Amino acid sequence: MLLEGIETLLVLAEEGTMSRTGSRLYISQSAVSKRIAKLEATLGTKLIIPAGRLIKLTPDAHALIKNVGPSFNEIRGLIFEHQNLDDQSIITLDCSETLVAGYLANALGTYFQKDKYISITTHHTPVIVENVQSGKASIGFCAGHLPAQYSFVAEHLMDEPFKLVFNQPLTALPKAIVVNDLKNPSNISQAAVLQKLGITALMEMDSYTASAQLALAGMAPALVPQSIVKTLSIDDKYCFEFAELAELTRPIYLIYRQNSYKQPRVKNLIETIANLFV
Repeated sequence: MLLEGIETLLVLAEEGTMSRTGSRLYISQSAVSKRIAKLEATLGTKLIIPAGRLIKLTPDAHALIKNVGPSFNEIRGLIFEHQNLDDQSIITLDCSETLVAGYLANALGTYFQKDKYISITTHHTPVIVENVQSGKASIGFCAGHLPAQYSFVAEHLMDEPFKLVFNQPLTALPKAIVVNDLKNPSNISQAAVLQKLGITALMEMDSYTASAQLALAGMAPALVPQSIVKTLSIDDKYCFEFAELAELTRPIYLIYRQNSYKQPRVKNLIETIANLFV
């Protein structure tokens, strides 16, 4: 019960509301509240304070998360490693939305015909890393720079190039472009390059698809990865490359826990994905 309460607190810290936490844990909002109340009773301290629709964490809650969070995820991951997968056990593949759409969709559609017990989830890279470390996902397929310290295998598959997309000819670097969240680990290195080139981030979106569609509608050029160009089948005449932007790539990784690779079904799926980039 203690581990259950800590897990609930960690998710609540990320989601901010009881309802979103319940949705993510597949339990009711009242169950979330009961778990937190039991954790508070066990620890003898207040962990949350209502703040309108949101939940505010107390200093004790922040201290607990800082001290226990990393170890909790590692313990959960170690427990996961000792589970044996049979032919009908669900294998979770946690992916970047753009990557699964751009590179895996066709291959996984075929793969699913021979192994129907595959579940695909989509998140940003930090969540994918956390899910692999904690055992919530058997395999992660993500883009961007990984944390300095991690306890999983990371296969570097490629450095994905970016292109400028616009519905009008670009003969020179634009002064302002649409980008995706520059605080996201996948894009954080772009800010310095754009600043060096004197290019302003006109808007920071959370969806490359939205960025590309705005560019194709003529709002402003958008910086989008190759996977989105493929997914949306954007015509070459709307895609532009400049030598100055060549360093704006993002590394793509396949990540998994070492012991997970010993499971034949997990190993087969890992190798199937990796072979797409050979």
